[in-house]
Amino acid sequence: MAIEIIGTGRAVPPRRVSNDELTAKIDTSDEWIRSHTGIGNRHIADEGTATSDLALEAAKNALAMAAGGDTHVSEAAKNIDLIIVGTSTADFVGTPSTACIVQYALGAENAAAFDVTAACTGFVYGLEVAAGMLSLDRGRKRALVIGAELLSKVTNWNDRSTCVLFGDGAGAAVLEKTDAPCKGPGRRGLVHTLLGADGSGGESLLFRRGGTRNPFKAGETIGTGICVEMNGQEVYNFAVRAVTDTIKALMQAEGLNADDLAWIIPHQANARIVQAAAKRLKIPIGKFFMNIEEYANTSAASIPIALDEMNRSGKLNKGDMILTVGFGGGLTYGGNIIIW
Repeated sequence: MAIEIIGTGRAVPPRRVSNDELTAKIDTSDEWIRSHTGIGNRHIADEGTATSDLALEAAKNALAMAAGGDTHVSEAAKNIDLIIVGTSTADFVGTPSTACIVQYALGAENAAAFDVTAACTGFVYGLEVAAGMLSLDRGRKRALVIGAELLSKVTNWNDRSTCVLFGDGAGAAVLEKTDAPCKGPGRRGLVHTLLGADGSGGESLLFRRGGTRNPFKAGETIGTGICVEMNGQEVYNFAVRAVTDTIKALMQAEGLNADDLAWIIPHQANARIVQAAAKRLKIPIGKFFMNIEEYANTSAASIPIALDEMNRSGKLNKGDMILTVGFGGGLTYGGNIIIW
């Protein structure tokens, strides 16, 4: 029994904001942003768009691929047993979950639904949670795993150290329990996952205001809403270590070397992080798929957006072994080995 990805989808807002557009508003330059991050553009949602809207569009695209066409999406949605949304920018604080909003909008009446909050590692976590639940003998066969973020709405656009980094988007994957083997010759699907966390670094990347630790108070004058705060150097150091150690651990666990992998798909946070990890691992940088130049950091959405872009462009072939690796607030980290 294998847990295979049978459909992928993505959604990004149509508005594309270049580095040059940002430089007209804040004291920075296209050269500085590109040299320090690898980012050239980001897609920004309009005022009326919520995270669930992008998640829904990505989900429909993934379901259409899995079902063989757009006309079959509503029927395919009824056959989904589980919906998991990885997000740090949910439509609402606490409840309802973004997954429940997507479940209703899709008409996925038979699906359980909940969110996973693991920041930029949310999709990696979501894949493993879904695979575990599908593997249990509970009659579940298909799951929809989504990473979706509207980081533009929790970004302080006057803080040049963070506002250049983020973009909005969503990516989705349809998982199915199949009769293909998950071990030995001809194995397919999700074959190995590593998940981890280091809560001691929680202060390095967080939304400080708005939760029960630091709630807004009645009558309080608020200059800005809930915004992401980040200690860039601490996050960078953690990220390089997490990417390096996760890739190394997954390869050792499966007895692999770099030549066995068709692609490594990292969380798209900063090109310099990936370059540093590749150098430490002595893996050619060309083995890592990067699209950060176009989308910037979309947190939990970055890996599934990359997966769908690769899938639809023909970069992924049946039997390819790929490795995903994520890291983010919490601090969290993890990776998956998938045979396509």
